[in-house]
Amino acid sequence: MPPVPLNLRVMAEDSILIEAQDQTQAAEFADLCCGLLPLQSGSVSFLGNDWASTPHERASALRGRIGQTCGAHSWIRFLGADANILLQQLHHTRLSLELLRDRAAELSRAFGLPGLPLVRPHELRFDDRVRATCVRAFVGEPRLVILKSHELEQVAGLRIAVLDALAAARNRQAATIWLMPGHDVWHDRSVPATMRLRLTDHGLVTSQMSA
Repeated sequence: MPPVPLNLRVMAEDSILIEAQDQTQAAEFADLCCGLLPLQSGSVSFLGNDWASTPHERASALRGRIGQTCGAHSWIRFLGADANILLQQLHHTRLSLELLRDRAAELSRAFGLPGLPLVRPHELRFDDRVRATCVRAFVGEPRLVILKSHELEQVAGLRIAVLDALAAARNRQAATIWLMPGHDVWHDRSVPATMRLRLTDHGLVTSQMSA
């Protein structure tokens, strides 16, 4: 991350598009939002909780309310894809495993999979691994969704499913942040956004507001 001040406030139902050419910066910005990046000064809060002063167990539970895409290769190889998708929620929810699996299966079909994948992640095709990471991001009805994988644009037809999932998330008052490496989505006026920003060496630069 550039050693410059960053200032961003994300409210419920906000949809923030951030063009981030540098994938490392994009990943570190996502870590910053989740309280995983040490600060030189200032603070980062989630749902009114300052990450720096929040007890470890409470912070872990809060991170369970953040869904994010982590790339098609960010999987625990010795677990099945279904366990990978549900793992975070199994630690941070009171919902039954059966209900979680049903919701994950519904999301899987929405993203173009035949159902909740049961094989190991490396046995899935690249496109299906990308679809599965989207399922992992949205399962459990998170309060904040962070999309940061450049791979989303490499899967034909996936953008429509992502936009539908983002709209559903905003309808339940979740906030969304979409970090993207290029201009395609960022300049697509059909993609709803409350704010369009660029992450540069000078920090977050506002481009224009959009309803």
